[in-house]
Amino acid sequence: MEHTKDTSGFAALGLANKLLEVLIRHKYTVPTPIQEQAIPIALLGKDLVGIAQTGTGKTLAFGLPMIQRLAQVKGQGLVLVPTRELALQVEETLRQIGTSVGLKTAVVIGGASMHKQIQELRRNPHIIVATPGRLADHLKQKTVSLSAVSVVVLDEADRMFDIGFAPQIKQILSLVPVKRQTLLFSATMPSEIVQIAHKFMQAPQRVEVSPAGTAAAPVVQSAYVISKEGKTKLLQAVLDQVKGTVLVFSRTKHGAKKIASNVRQMKHSSTEIHSNRSLAQRKAALHGFKTGIFRVLIATDIAARGIDVKNIELVINFDLPDNLEDYVHRIGRTGRAGSAGKAISFVEPNQRFELRNIERLTRKSITVLALPDLSVIPELPKIPYQKEFASQSRPQYSANSGRGSYPSRTPQHTRGGAPRRSSYR
Repeated sequence: MEHTKDTSGFAALGLANKLLEVLIRHKYTVPTPIQEQAIPIALLGKDLVGIAQTGTGKTLAFGLPMIQRLAQVKGQGLVLVPTRELALQVEETLRQIGTSVGLKTAVVIGGASMHKQIQELRRNPHIIVATPGRLADHLKQKTVSLSAVSVVVLDEADRMFDIGFAPQIKQILSLVPVKRQTLLFSATMPSEIVQIAHKFMQAPQRVEVSPAGTAAAPVVQSAYVISKEGKTKLLQAVLDQVKGTVLVFSRTKHGAKKIASNVRQMKHSSTEIHSNRSLAQRKAALHGFKTGIFRVLIATDIAARGIDVKNIELVINFDLPDNLEDYVHRIGRTGRAGSAGKAISFVEPNQRFELRNIERLTRKSITVLALPDLSVIPELPKIPYQKEFASQSRPQYSANSGRGSYPSRTPQHTRGGAPRRSSYR
């Protein structure tokens, strides 16, 4: 790859001409702060720890230098991510940038056919995007070798530890060649990540574009203090006021199903993503939300880091998360790449202390709003359990696309993909 002499924008970061041409075609003109700081370091082959909240362009921050270095030093790239949704999103971005320069990618995740994954791995992709559990499965079955890996990326590392992937990550890092480049990106910096950096990385340089735990700056945050029983009426009041796309977070998958049912009764086009949805259903739901088929998406935290949808107007925390750091990732779905966004949390009276903890974590005060008049909103009719269950079991959208339609598993058992030897040309 030839390099340009231009000293502005992405060209100033040391990227090759072919990649710059691709960026121009896709209207990437100005690098984000994490891209501006991380790309030059990564291009030198150095290990890197990048701290930045979601929505700041981390995929290109590691993807561009990875593609360029694989063209120079050969070997294979491995990207580990916590969820299926994020794996699909990362692979899509890498494919968008790399296809024109001959890059072959593969995504191997839980909920999809192992046979298809093995076939993909045998095609010698240059970069594999994997969730750790499924990659561990392939290692156990000896259907993959990590001997050719020269660049490893841990994306959303804190989330991978949150959902119990620490053993698999340590196993994988112990099996890839010692002589490699390791790039770690995270929104927060828990002690487990510090330990990984010390044990498995070589003098990593740290790039921090915002303090760990900092919420996205363009997001206006507010809250309502509301009883558990009043949340559904409040949700209807808020949805009636907002005209754009809305992402609603539930703490549990059963809660997400109930909220989705209620929102449909409110006559809003909606869909849902949680661990009871098959992979194909989750992909179809996200596609429908992206393309405007559905205005409202109800999700659990399993999807908080895999939703990269432009111009989400509002994020609603119907339930506060169990892990308060997940609050940062939830509201990071709006206000992405510098655009404005809003986040509203429904806080039960006994959760005021949790709200204060969120303010301390994010270093931002959250405005408590006065409740609207909910007495004018009629009660939703009760739906018999059997009827509701039946309607949920048949998605209202096509689920024929994707890499498989096997039942989804809980986050602790989410699986990932893995690489075989390849040469990048």
